[in-house]
Amino acid sequence: MRMDSKFAKWLMGIPKYVFLLFFVFISVGPMVWAFLSSFKTYAEINSSALSLPSSFNLKNYADAFKYAPIGKYFLNSIIIVGLSVLVTVTLVAMCAYVTARFRFAFKPVLILLISAALMLPAQAISQPLFTIFKVLDLYDTKLGLIIVYSAMGIPQAFFVMTSYYQTISMALEESAYIDGASFIQTFLHIILPLAKPGLATIAMLQFINTWNEFYFALMLTSGDTARTVPIALNYYLGTFANNYSALFAAVVMTVLPTILVFIILQRQVMESLTAGAVKG
Repeated sequence: MRMDSKFAKWLMGIPKYVFLLFFVFISVGPMVWAFLSSFKTYAEINSSALSLPSSFNLKNYADAFKYAPIGKYFLNSIIIVGLSVLVTVTLVAMCAYVTARFRFAFKPVLILLISAALMLPAQAISQPLFTIFKVLDLYDTKLGLIIVYSAMGIPQAFFVMTSYYQTISMALEESAYIDGASFIQTFLHIILPLAKPGLATIAMLQFINTWNEFYFALMLTSGDTARTVPIALNYYLGTFANNYSALFAAVVMTVLPTILVFIILQRQVMESLTAGAVKG
């Protein structure tokens, strides 16, 4: 009887694992395919898209740097994305804390405006943004993209951090005030250390969103001065020839930083996502 119960339980669990394996396959499969294809020659890619490469060498990766200024674009991405992450995390860490802890005039209006920003499509602000950047001489500059990416990342990061601050007990702040700590001291020495998982989460989200952003990076730039890595992928696709071997190598190099950032910050992100579940 016990064996039948175990077998029935195992049998009922099969659909769950099949479902999970399916999503793992469609998530990881394209990355593995692109990685293997980055070592293939042009003839191997055309003959069979699913076959293994005949040899594993770095020739395609070297070609990726020859056909496009990917090194310069990588440096641009590091500067633009790094500073946008820094600006977003710094501003949101402060304003989300005040919003989560205090009541003040027009607080509902502020939250409503930030919520509305989440629903605003990029295409709706393209023309006015382009005109403003031309007038302010921010077109085709790193500063322009940093401003745009920071503004785009603040609404999402704001709600993530507001929710996370609410999981921190107010008794800690009250104890600090009783001991004579000021508002700034309490925020810097007590709240921020406890909020590291939340800050790591919004930093990771901002990094991934801005590193892979293509629309504004193309619309608000015209030369190599401020263009980022995703734009470099266009160099491998032309009217008369497509260098798929170098393209796959460039795709791998483009995606790899986001994977590494997630691996580095995954523990803090998991802590942030589960903080609300154990509150109270």
